Amino acid sequence: MMALNIREQTEKIEEQTLSPLAALAKNSVGREKAEIDCSVRTCFQRDRDRIIHCKAFRRLKHKTQVFLSPEGDHYRTRLTHTLEVSQIARTIARALRLNEDLTEAVSLGHDLGHTPFGHAGERALNDISPNGFQHYEQSVRVVDYLEKDGVGLNLTFETRNGILCHTRGEQAVTLEGRIVRLADRIAYINHDIDDAIRGGIISESDIPYRIQSVLGSKTSDRINRLVISVIENSQNGEITMSENVKKYFDELHSFMFESVYKNEFAKGEEKKIPKLIETLYTYFYKHPQKIPQEIIRLSDGDLDRAVCDYIAGMTDHYAVELFKEILIPKSWNKL
Repeated sequence: MMALNIREQTEKIEEQTLSPLAALAKNSVGREKAEIDCSVRTCFQRDRDRIIHCKAFRRLKHKTQVFLSPEGDHYRTRLTHTLEVSQIARTIARALRLNEDLTEAVSLGHDLGHTPFGHAGERALNDISPNGFQHYEQSVRVVDYLEKDGVGLNLTFETRNGILCHTRGEQAVTLEGRIVRLADRIAYINHDIDDAIRGGIISESDIPYRIQSVLGSKTSDRINRLVISVIENSQNGEITMSENVKKYFDELHSFMFESVYKNEFAKGEEKKIPKLIETLYTYFYKHPQKIPQEIIRLSDGDLDRAVCDYIAGMTDHYAVELFKEILIPKSWNKL
């Protein structure tokens, strides 16, 4: 009998060691376009690798997380946020004996469709587009259609579903996808606190004592407390934390909303984003010939779709430079 290849050995190990509730690679619903299996990597490992090597993933390093174009090397970007989500989600998945490879793939792909300028850019594009815009839907569009010159990454159903369901609406069909949804929130609230303290917006002592007494008084303590609570309370097929921890975690989010996300000093520059996005949208809608033809082709004649695809794919810097090019007249040079 022929020896098992490495992928088949890995699938066998998954079957023997993972929880009965885990999404096994060998049982994946599969890909939209059938492919020959890899002899080394499982389908979820291939998803992870395709995401890491795609262009949209690389662009995340130049996209805003919470502070627009911060001065300093230690503030988070959309890329570092993604890596922190992956680390938290993988820790939970491993402890619960769920599929770490699927969890990692969903984590790394969850924000691929995010606009420049973080949620301020997303809100602005959603307001101006007649069809609306949500980054989680755009992330799926990126992996399905926009990457690899229109071929897409052809990811498995489980990874695509986890990406689509990572923010709101229906929960993911897999527990691995549901872990990412919670890990995303754990990551961004805590690293936004860290960045806000570094930026002088708040101090650790500003966080109400009742929250600190339950969740901890340092970023590492809070993340550990939240992760442990999820692990301890997710043993029966539901990804959740204890009611008490969840209560104070929600309070922490409310504190951040009032103290940081609505802070005039921290978010003052965001007031400029709607005008910038509106200018770009209007210009490219009126001048579709300025949009890369590959993006036009993939829009199937829907100009709004093409404009949104183009803007959503921009980095912060590229969007600003285009805005300047559109609005600021250039000096005339004699030929």
